[in-house]
Amino acid sequence: MLSTHLSRSFFGCPRISLVSAALFVGTLALAGIAGAQEPPSSQRPIPKSQAMAELNAAPTSLRELTQEAEQKNPQIAASFHAWQASRNVPKQASALPETQLSVQQFSVGSPRPFAGYSNSDFAYIGFGASQDIPYPGKRQLRASVAEHEADSMEAQTDSVRRTVVGNLKMVYFRLAYIQQTLSVLQKSDALLTQIQEASEARYRVGHGNQQDVLKAQLQHTKILQEIAHHHQEEGLLEAQIKQVLGRPQESADIVVETVTLRVLPYTAAELLQRAREQNPDVHSKQASIRQQETKVELARKNFRPDFNVQYTYEHTGSQARDYYMATFGIRLPNRGRQKAELEEAQENRQRARQELDSESQRVLSEVQQQYVRAKISEERLKIYSDGLVPQSEATFQSALSAYQSNRQDFESLLSGFLDVLNLDLEYRSELVEHESALAELERLTGVDVP
Repeated sequence: MLSTHLSRSFFGCPRISLVSAALFVGTLALAGIAGAQEPPSSQRPIPKSQAMAELNAAPTSLRELTQEAEQKNPQIAASFHAWQASRNVPKQASALPETQLSVQQFSVGSPRPFAGYSNSDFAYIGFGASQDIPYPGKRQLRASVAEHEADSMEAQTDSVRRTVVGNLKMVYFRLAYIQQTLSVLQKSDALLTQIQEASEARYRVGHGNQQDVLKAQLQHTKILQEIAHHHQEEGLLEAQIKQVLGRPQESADIVVETVTLRVLPYTAAELLQRAREQNPDVHSKQASIRQQETKVELARKNFRPDFNVQYTYEHTGSQARDYYMATFGIRLPNRGRQKAELEEAQENRQRARQELDSESQRVLSEVQQQYVRAKISEERLKIYSDGLVPQSEATFQSALSAYQSNRQDFESLLSGFLDVLNLDLEYRSELVEHESALAELERLTGVDVP
């Protein structure tokens, strides 16, 4: 029963405490141990992780880790450089084709250079230049295509940043749960050990039975197993955070802050509107549509011919005059190929529109789901804090009083104690679910929940 509850992922409730258990232990121990004649059985020590041993150090806030990730995460840096690289493409696309320069030498009577240059009218040396000129408007459209691609890359860079930060928040919340519940489990096990000692003392004076002692020992072992599992997950989560931050794995362990409940100040309609306006994945698809629309315009413009101009100067021998030649050429497009190019561009435009619609629907659906998740979680947290927690404490107090007056068996008392502990962990779990939903809403909409 206990291990099933403990193995779930949860986070911190400020109201739940083990004060009731402590009062019980003090009273029960005085009553039971007074008649003991043998020392209590030894218990295995509770293992402690290095991070828990360092909890006295100042914890690192989520904001500090987020800023560090934005500055040092290699995935964010790679995406940023890809965007910066794409910003240089429009200048390339709008530039004229390379100018060609040529040198010609025509010899007469011999393959040697300049042969016949002084005694033949045919020998000459010439210099020329050639330039291809696209039809007016093509260069601007090509630059516009590249600019829209850069806009899409910029939105993707923001999407990568939000995804990395969102994943960091998820791991941070989980690590905070692990570190806080480790402390709860260790304190609970210490109290459970005292309960066990008290039950042993009562058993030795004839007020209890051996089964009570064995049950207490069993719960103690279960808690030890759960603590060991928490230590393992703590190490795995810290390794993930160090990877996101670009820190060496052998660097100091990470101690996180206790996460408190945040109330969502936005309505569903406001969050959906923010998602339409600020979601980077939607912006990227919108830029892709603009790019495909420009490609359609460019495909239509490619039905127009391109031009070529050339100029050549030829210097002959002294007996003949120099030659000057200008050439103007027209490159006619292959209409069959251009028609296929236009149809391809139009189909890609339709594809981009459908992808935008699909992405918008996906994002809005996720926003609505996370909103419902956050709101229902708030209601569940209220039920825990206003109902289940005080009810479990009252039940435990009642069982304690009955047990002290020999009107209640040890199993009922132990069950009440475990109910208090399990509800503590369940509340912490629900808080993690709530904060994770808010983190997803922040990623999807760009809002900052205080």
